[in-house]
Amino acid sequence: MAKKRSQTMEENRAKLIAAARKAFAEKGYAAASMDELTAEAGLTRGALYHNFGDKRGLLAAVVDKIDTEMASRAQEIGARAGDDWQGLLAEGAAYIEMALDPEVQRIVLLDGPAVLGDPSQWPSQSSCLQATRQTIDRLIVQGALKPVDAEAAARLLNGAALNAALWIAASDEPQDVLPKAVEAFDALAAGLLKASA
Repeated sequence: MAKKRSQTMEENRAKLIAAARKAFAEKGYAAASMDELTAEAGLTRGALYHNFGDKRGLLAAVVDKIDTEMASRAQEIGARAGDDWQGLLAEGAAYIEMALDPEVQRIVLLDGPAVLGDPSQWPSQSSCLQATRQTIDRLIVQGALKPVDAEAAARLLNGAALNAALWIAASDEPQDVLPKAVEAFDALAAGLLKASA
């Protein structure tokens, strides 16, 4: 039975994203050759343009994939923390720590913002924001957090984690910056805690 056109298109997209991910991680966005990348995927430049419009569109797809994976990993780590509060802190710390990964550094935290603009506007960040907001809503209902606006708190915490990751990625000494960033993130988040009676 012949493959459906949609299945072939999805396979081609996946091949191009995988080849681009490798090329962008190894060479950076600017130095990655579209001809080499498409040859690596066994496809033509036409397939790239058809699926992503251009090199920038391909980078957006790669960033979305990696950023979505990062959010999933952070959420898994947070889920193992025991309770919602510890999970929120663990998730933020995990996201920040992923800035040490060379692929994440180069593609998501350096090339991504330079080419695609403000990371807080990326679709993958929006889903992460909603997950954080749901956790904050639960913590407010449980009486653990001050009765602040959950969306505002989620935006500020996510922004703090993202900016900490960007700081680490741009640092000459990322291993030295990491513990400082996580400690400050935890201190900022603790400001949301309701004072014990």
